[in-house]
Amino acid sequence: MSGNRSIFEEVGEEGPQSRPQGGLIDRGRGGARRAIRAWLIALFTLVVVMIVVGGLTRLTDSGLSITEWKPVTGALPPMSDAAWEEEFEKYKQIPEFQIQNKWMALEDFKVIYWWEWGHRQLGRVIGLVWAVGFVGFLAARKIPPGWTARLLFPGLLGGVQGAVGWWMVASGLEDGMLDVASYRLATHLGLAFVILGLLAWYVFMLGREERALMQARRGREARLFTRATGWLHFAFLQILVGALVAGIDAGRTYTDWPLMAGQVIPPDPFALEPAWRNVFENPGLVQFVHRVLGYLLLAYGVFAWVTGRRSAHPATRTAFTAAFLALLLQVVLGIVTVIYAAPWQVAIVHQLLAVVVWVLILRARFLSLYPHAQSLRGA
Repeated sequence: MSGNRSIFEEVGEEGPQSRPQGGLIDRGRGGARRAIRAWLIALFTLVVVMIVVGGLTRLTDSGLSITEWKPVTGALPPMSDAAWEEEFEKYKQIPEFQIQNKWMALEDFKVIYWWEWGHRQLGRVIGLVWAVGFVGFLAARKIPPGWTARLLFPGLLGGVQGAVGWWMVASGLEDGMLDVASYRLATHLGLAFVILGLLAWYVFMLGREERALMQARRGREARLFTRATGWLHFAFLQILVGALVAGIDAGRTYTDWPLMAGQVIPPDPFALEPAWRNVFENPGLVQFVHRVLGYLLLAYGVFAWVTGRRSAHPATRTAFTAAFLALLLQVVLGIVTVIYAAPWQVAIVHQLLAVVVWVLILRARFLSLYPHAQSLRGA
């Protein structure tokens, strides 16, 4: 309320004005939304780099070069010739060296060691960036209402990811193993995409004020949201199967297309016993499944794109088109990867483009739920 007014004051004369107080919706805009968004974008970028470095670590067969998990002391690489020799001796005890890499000298070992060390170090950097940012915003009381648990969750998932990473590496240290177990690699990569998707979704949300999001949700397009959600899950399944392909180098086994060894189904798709092992370990069957899922995902992408083009909102239509074009490019690149037997330069671009497709589908899903309002003049 404005203060008491004098009885001698003219009726038409304006009294002291008080500033309007916002309600709960406006209060939701409190906190350092822009700064938090910038922090999340930095984390998102680091996770993308982590996925690429992880892919290069696998493509260079470097993932088993460090045979111990030391989250704290492992941050320091060998600092002397004796320390390097000690690390090399540990590597010599595992099947990968004894069966596959006996030719390696210390200098060769250092190359693969630095790849794996860089991958693990980047994980530590991501954890540190998250912890400093979260604790800093929390201590400064700059986290908007309702966002504390949301911002805590990626950090918890990051800790789980570190444990999953070692669980994956440990599988490659067992007798008879030359690489990590493909299903563990798929779990590791899948969790990375979950974290990436979560960060992207938060970045999208913080790009608009709370009031704008609530207003936008009233105009959500439920059908498009369902289509995009199905598309996202389908793409995630294909990413997991792609990790199985990478885990056993199945992309280098059959290099003809569209057939495999001159036939639709590759030879001996169930050669391994018990039969379930073929799903994870038979290169022909794993690559066949990856191909078929790619065709089905493209078909679903056409369906989702046609549906998305009917949106009343231009930004949503554009989002669906961008996701579909990226998917189309990914399918073409996948075929090229197979034909050229998955050279690392092409394979890593294929993996990076999977990130682009994943995020663009997620953006189409977000805009289906929170469409940008369109003015009558713009319509």
